[in-house]
Amino acid sequence: MSQRVFITAGAGGIGKVIAETYVAQGAQVFVCDQDHTAIDNLTEEINGTCVDVTDEAALDAWLQDGIARFGGCDVLINNAGIAGQADPVEALDLAQWRTCLAVNLDAQMITCRAIAPVMKRQKSGVIINLSSTSGLFGAPFRAPYAAAKWAVIGFTKTIATELGPYGIRCNAICPGAVSGDRMDRVLAAEAQARGVAPQDVYQEYASGSSLRRFAEPSEIAQLCLYLSSDAAKFISGQAIAVDGNTETYHSV
Repeated sequence: MSQRVFITAGAGGIGKVIAETYVAQGAQVFVCDQDHTAIDNLTEEINGTCVDVTDEAALDAWLQDGIARFGGCDVLINNAGIAGQADPVEALDLAQWRTCLAVNLDAQMITCRAIAPVMKRQKSGVIINLSSTSGLFGAPFRAPYAAAKWAVIGFTKTIATELGPYGIRCNAICPGAVSGDRMDRVLAAEAQARGVAPQDVYQEYASGSSLRRFAEPSEIAQLCLYLSSDAAKFISGQAIAVDGNTETYHSV
């Protein structure tokens, strides 16, 4: 039986690459995304619905639709995320803070809350929550994002202990800087906050990796595929970085 894979923010960027990677392996893929155009442009192999993940009722409805349509869920990938406000702590806006946490953290709770009973009945399942290296290290001028991504790891480790006895594995993936439009926007926002050029910020990010480059979306997708395979059937409760070794920093 092919895997039934649910992916939030799966119609563009990293999420779309993840979706296409699973489709190539014969999986049944069900995605949501807030971008109407991206949903309309999905290939027929990917089932998609337009959903704002901060809308609890809409997100729940999407999940219940998928569960009914496919008869269950084997893999849940919480990919939805936003960069959040990029400013010093004294300039943070509470409304923007709450929005950042709503997308990056609250949505993961909502999806896991709905999927856990299904996977418990199946006595199997894989949950993959997207965190970030900002959930492993401090991130200057990125307090809302870093706070949310640290929380994702704590949430993931906690539900791994709760759901493990039912044969459900839960892991967090912590990408470093990933090439694409979203990262371009992050660089531009941070550059503006610091009063420097975006290229200067890019060089700092890249030099912070031992491999001196950004990750590719396909590298995140391949780790998802591995973690949801039988090859990873004893891996749970982990926060796994895909960051070219960001523990080694280099001056620009």
